[in-house]
Amino acid sequence: MEDRLYKNIPHKTIERLSQYRRALQIYSDKGKTNIFSHEIAALLHITAVQVRRDLMLIGYSGSLRKGYDINDLVMLIGDLIDSPEGQKVAIFGMGDLGRAIINYFQGKRDKLKIAAGFDTNPEKFSHEIAGVNCYPVEKAAEVIKEKGIKIGILTVPGDQADETVRIMVEAGIKGVLNYTPTPVEVPDDVYLEEYNMISSIEKVAFYVKERK
Repeated sequence: MEDRLYKNIPHKTIERLSQYRRALQIYSDKGKTNIFSHEIAALLHITAVQVRRDLMLIGYSGSLRKGYDINDLVMLIGDLIDSPEGQKVAIFGMGDLGRAIINYFQGKRDKLKIAAGFDTNPEKFSHEIAGVNCYPVEKAAEVIKEKGIKIGILTVPGDQADETVRIMVEAGIKGVLNYTPTPVEVPDDVYLEEYNMISSIEKVAFYVKERK
């Protein structure tokens, strides 16, 4: 079933499912046990129809009277998104952004852990940020194999992006989240997600301009 789900569920739906889980946990922390699609939709600024479609794709439906059981839905989303044994992440680039990601992310997910950081600056080696040690990038293959790391977050300067991705892939990284302004290329067996902060800000700026 897992293979079928991965093949059939669109990438955007996987992204929204992660957002649903975060929203559900907010409501659960407030003592709420059940929730309706329009409540989830309101928190994420999407339509209730979209929420229902996404949850139908993973085979979950609520009741007309009570809506969705929050704990059941959180567990179902976790079963789909999370690896049972957990997954480890490495940060490549221990500058301001890399350190901020570590400080923000650590402890947010049981099944995802940032296990190492890499940099080219000797002054950062052996320094810990929120329990994460920084290693020379030359030791990436050794550390990644030793710790079983499969995911890499790229936060280096743009002119170092291509070379760093090459090192990541050769070291055994199978999923890359690129925070640099430089688009990168990876082999077909490596999943790539690129986030461009400038484009996101420009998108917001466009809609602000339209509201004048």
